[in-house]
Amino acid sequence: MFHKIRAVFFLIFAVSSYVLLGSIAILLSLLTGTGDYGHNLGRFWSKLLFIVAGLRLNVTGSENIPLGRPVVFASNHASQLDIPVLYLALCVQFRFLVKKELFKIPLFGQAMRMAGYIPIDRSGGKTAVLGLRDAAKRIREGTSIVVFPEGTRSSDGRLQPFKTGGIKVAIESGCPIVPVAISGSHKVLPKGSLMIRPGGIISVSIGRPIDPKGSRDDLTKEVWDAINAMLGNLNRSDPRVQS
Repeated sequence: MFHKIRAVFFLIFAVSSYVLLGSIAILLSLLTGTGDYGHNLGRFWSKLLFIVAGLRLNVTGSENIPLGRPVVFASNHASQLDIPVLYLALCVQFRFLVKKELFKIPLFGQAMRMAGYIPIDRSGGKTAVLGLRDAAKRIREGTSIVVFPEGTRSSDGRLQPFKTGGIKVAIESGCPIVPVAISGSHKVLPKGSLMIRPGGIISVSIGRPIDPKGSRDDLTKEVWDAINAMLGNLNRSDPRVQS
């Protein structure tokens, strides 16, 4: 019963705090012309969510993040919690590469745009190509990004086949890809559910940078293999954590 009450409170808190902090992020972005404050507010919001839900976060491999240069973080995606998890796990400023449809959501889309998130068109064609080139340009200019190569959340927590949009961006930008594996978020908040399971443990493993050379197919496989291997290691090393 206590867990159900806590889960309902978490949902109410998550939505209300997001609206409040999202509004502040938009205002600060308008006043300062930068999304850095929005990123910092995102980290603060994520910390609050973890406290309210009683979640624990374990992070390994932070030393693999190249400092002083932009990179493409490629992460698996199995829960709505993955975004707060990444805010807390990655020790650098970054922006998300997200499907353009999300920018149409009132307030949410405006907050992402003002914070510097980059829309991606997954329908193909000329517009999609131009979007990829714009994203690559932003990275070369110094903006690290996070992509979810699966394209959507996994329904069972297992790693799905990758779409190639994020990999194309990395190749176009010439910046290294840093693989990231998140384990445990699916158990805490699975796809299709709004009710969190409080008190869980989420683990994140950050892999060594991958040089974006070679063919797109080979690079896609290399990144997929790296994330899948890290997921396996996380699950074997801590039996309490399940993807």
